[in-house]
Amino acid sequence: MNEIIDNIEYELKEFLQTFSSIESIIAPDTLKINIKETEELFAQDPNIWSNPEKAANLNKQLQIKKQNLADYDNLSDTKEELLFSLELFKADDDESLIPDIKSTFLRLQKLLKAANLKFLLNGEYDHNNAIVTIHPGAGGTESCDWASMLLRMYQRLADIKGFKFKILDYLAGEVAGVKSVTFLLQGSYAYGYLKSEMGVHRLVRISPFDSSGRRHTSFASVDVSPEIDDSIEIEINDKDIRVDTYCASGAGGQSVNTTYSAVRITHLETNLVVTCQNEKSQLSNRKTAMKVLQSRLLQLEMKKREKEVNKGLAEKMENSFGSQIRNYVLHPYQMVNDLRSNFKTTSAEKVLDGELEDIMLEYLKWLNNNTKETQ
Repeated sequence: MNEIIDNIEYELKEFLQTFSSIESIIAPDTLKINIKETEELFAQDPNIWSNPEKAANLNKQLQIKKQNLADYDNLSDTKEELLFSLELFKADDDESLIPDIKSTFLRLQKLLKAANLKFLLNGEYDHNNAIVTIHPGAGGTESCDWASMLLRMYQRLADIKGFKFKILDYLAGEVAGVKSVTFLLQGSYAYGYLKSEMGVHRLVRISPFDSSGRRHTSFASVDVSPEIDDSIEIEINDKDIRVDTYCASGAGGQSVNTTYSAVRITHLETNLVVTCQNEKSQLSNRKTAMKVLQSRLLQLEMKKREKEVNKGLAEKMENSFGSQIRNYVLHPYQMVNDLRSNFKTTSAEKVLDGELEDIMLEYLKWLNNNTKETQ
């Protein structure tokens, strides 16, 4: 037997076990029935759109289920294609089939990794869009530049995953980079993927802003919240907040807004502060800021609940590394190390170019395993 085929068959045993686990979770037959029932509801109930918000949320859930079924069908078809090709090879010992078998196997590897990742996205709000805020730590220009590098990393991730990317609030650094930025990632399971990024990110490199060429360490914090949709109710009373308006900042000249369109909302009980200045009107900025504040309050409540349910995990995380979650070392060697899952890679540039799937998968595995252990 050919060595390549032997290796593929060896790895295929584990893959088939993973496929069986995924199949039992997805339950494709039940999913098909659920999709059909929802489609019939839209087709036959004339009153379904009398509540547009409820109907829109139901339709969103329907599209997610359809995509999950399509992903499963693609995975199943690729598995069957590989098994059929292997049977042909065994029957005819035709080595001309090996390139196609190898190509199909690599495709199955990729599909299984993606399916396994989605399988781990089982949190209550994992399917929601994500609102992300980046703040540089102490360190002036160097930290502001690091924050802009993280912003670019998530923009590239959005391109790779097919997420829509929208800046909600942006404050440029005085020399370079950003002082703060908040953006929205829209796409299936955006929050589920991005929740792995919440915490402090540490960079070690030779600073381009240091004429002496010395090594610098910079920090930036990343906050991630699920975007509030119509199925989630977070009530905020006017007496609970303070709203300030101010002129939007810019680079100068025509880019500076001379009207008081920028909005800052402070939630008095929690002291959460949200700003928005990217829209042209004060009304639009206030609406966006309120939506971000609702998402932040939901995130606080989620943290509180998770701490109560998984007290052991919360204590373990705090004792191990506090709020710092990941190191990016660009000098004197290249290494990215996630401090939670202990995932390491020397492909630092690829990570900074948005290739985060392996890091996210290992984090979700770590989170899933540790949650089970501490319950």
